[in-house]
Amino acid sequence: MHACLIVDGHLQPATQSAQYVPWWSFSKTALAATALSLVRDGLLGLDDTLPAGPFSLRQLLRHEAGLADYGELAEYHAAVARPDPPWSAEEMLQRLDATRLRYPPGDGWRYSNVGYLYVAQLIERTTGLVLEQALRQRLFAPLGLTQVRLAVAPSDLLNVCMGEASAYHPGWVYHGLLVGPLSEAAWLLDRLQAGELLPPGLLQTMREARVLGGPIPGRPWTAPGYALGLMQGPANNGLLLSGHTGGGPGSVIAVYHCAQGERTATVAVFATDAAEGAVESAAVHQLTAALC
Repeated sequence: MHACLIVDGHLQPATQSAQYVPWWSFSKTALAATALSLVRDGLLGLDDTLPAGPFSLRQLLRHEAGLADYGELAEYHAAVARPDPPWSAEEMLQRLDATRLRYPPGDGWRYSNVGYLYVAQLIERTTGLVLEQALRQRLFAPLGLTQVRLAVAPSDLLNVCMGEASAYHPGWVYHGLLVGPLSEAAWLLDRLQAGELLPPGLLQTMREARVLGGPIPGRPWTAPGYALGLMQGPANNGLLLSGHTGGGPGSVIAVYHCAQGERTATVAVFATDAAEGAVESAAVHQLTAALC
């Protein structure tokens, strides 16, 4: 495993790594933060009904919009494994029957990558920029990140640690796949949680989680929850985790922040051919050692 640790705003030298890795679903945290910067500037409303359907930005960000997920499609997994060229977004949505909501918005919870595709499209429509330009302008530059980028073609993954998924096409991640050093993933979350992008009230709103149940076998959560682009809840060591885990063919990343009194720590852990629970547990171990 590889890890980068930030304690009280300082990157720990022994954990620095220049290796590029896929951020998988930690990209959702970046999308959520960018969308919330548009809310901050009065360009979007969290609870306004969106053109994509009878749901709000808040419901999309918290997976409460009633949308299905293309991960449910057996043909999706088969196509990725072959590997086939990605379907267009329109074809994917048609195969999924995405316009048919699985429950009324706000009445349930269902993890949905489709919801974050709609968030990415909303960011582009609101800013008038392609997604990478919008992320760079509204998120990466304000937080001082210079190396993270959006992978859109296989050539964008040539120098990225993909484990055994060397033939993977990033177009299969319909909301966009960010790649970059672990240190920049940790910095993004650390600076976001420190309030360097969003005002206190909006940052608190971002952290308001829907509790999803009790402990998950094999994973460190005791009461997992989901906030606005953040997996959030207490771990089995008592610390409150806030961040995101992401997994794809061949690898897993877990990026989490926690605070203990006035002290803070943020860690990004990456591993090839490992289970999500193992990588999350490694993150919890590092955070515990830093703060407890």
